[in-house]
Amino acid sequence: MQKLIFTCLAILLFASNANTQTVTQWRGADRRGVYNESNLLKSWPAEGPQLLWSTDQVGNGYGSPAVTTDRLYITGEKDSLAYLFAYDLKGALLWKTDFGKEWTKTYGGSRSTPTIVDNLIYVCSGMGNLACLDAKTGAKKWSVNFKNDLHGKLPMFGFSESPLIEGEKVFLTPGGKDTSVVAINRFNGKMIWVCKGNGEAPAYNSPIMIKLPARQVLITFTAYAMLGVDAKTGELLWSHEQVNTPLDKREPGNGDTHSNSAWYENGFIYYIAGDGNCAVKLELSKDGKQVKQLWRNPLIDNFMGGFIKIDNRIYTCTNNRRDLKCLDANTGQCIDSLKLGIGTIIMADKKLYYYNQKGDISLVAPDADKMKLISTFKITKGSAEHFSHPVIANGVYYLRHGKALMAYKIK
Repeated sequence: MQKLIFTCLAILLFASNANTQTVTQWRGADRRGVYNESNLLKSWPAEGPQLLWSTDQVGNGYGSPAVTTDRLYITGEKDSLAYLFAYDLKGALLWKTDFGKEWTKTYGGSRSTPTIVDNLIYVCSGMGNLACLDAKTGAKKWSVNFKNDLHGKLPMFGFSESPLIEGEKVFLTPGGKDTSVVAINRFNGKMIWVCKGNGEAPAYNSPIMIKLPARQVLITFTAYAMLGVDAKTGELLWSHEQVNTPLDKREPGNGDTHSNSAWYENGFIYYIAGDGNCAVKLELSKDGKQVKQLWRNPLIDNFMGGFIKIDNRIYTCTNNRRDLKCLDANTGQCIDSLKLGIGTIIMADKKLYYYNQKGDISLVAPDADKMKLISTFKITKGSAEHFSHPVIANGVYYLRHGKALMAYKIK
């Protein structure tokens, strides 16, 4: 009897801890790019807000930083190795740990953002090395390789997934023929379930989790489909095809880049896949087992800049037109645009922060029918492409440009 009581208490304790996890991850809470900040600057001087500190020692890469109450973590490539760097919030390096080989081919460098759950950090390299590290010391707890251990398929531009954690599970998309999506135990790296999916390669996507009364549904992309997977069992619930690329034209590098995480709200899934169906709104059934397409806008070809939904408006960039668009979330129709170039977008304190591929950072007011450009400044540090997604934490705007990391005071 005592053993039974102890077991029940242990289960209840684990469930309680799982429900109260403190998670810091890619694009903030729910992976939406919306940061819970207030009293931020309403405008900036021409030279931009105050630069608190910067460093050029974070290695090559594009991955965003992950910021906690007292530390900042970021991945980077040095001498072909993948490193996790830990800084205090004044810019002092605390430690660095390598966790395997990093991607050094086309657009070489780190891709993913660390996921921090309580005292553990989960990082993934472009070569598919997933590691669990101690957040205080950087000591490695365990590691697995997408290709060697999970039988995944290395995509043309390297693995670019930021690990998703829910409860005891780490959810990943190695993209193998029989291991399209997997869940592994976050404490020891052991396999929990495998979903074959469509047997397609990964699509550079970081998944989201939808929590319904009936089940939790993992939403991710493979090369030519969005998948809905039962997070408990690994059952493939549905597959939503990306129809823009004909079957006989489907090959690595052609129509298989779907880097934007989806957005779920009030029974609807919104996604923007510039290399796929472009901007789409789906209705998800109450049990999570089916989706129905409500609209599609094939002109919204955002590949990897993220998007923001505010009430009945969606804000996103376009690649061909090189602008920032505002869409009606009910119809998908364009309402307004600003000629700001291709870029990444986040939101805080009711303002949009837009970072374009020329290094311009713009502050935009997202009024319902007309966007207003408030301020713009250009960053001068770093090199290589301006692909990284910024982060806002505790009144500071953090931005990575290649080997450079900058912290701007915006409060």
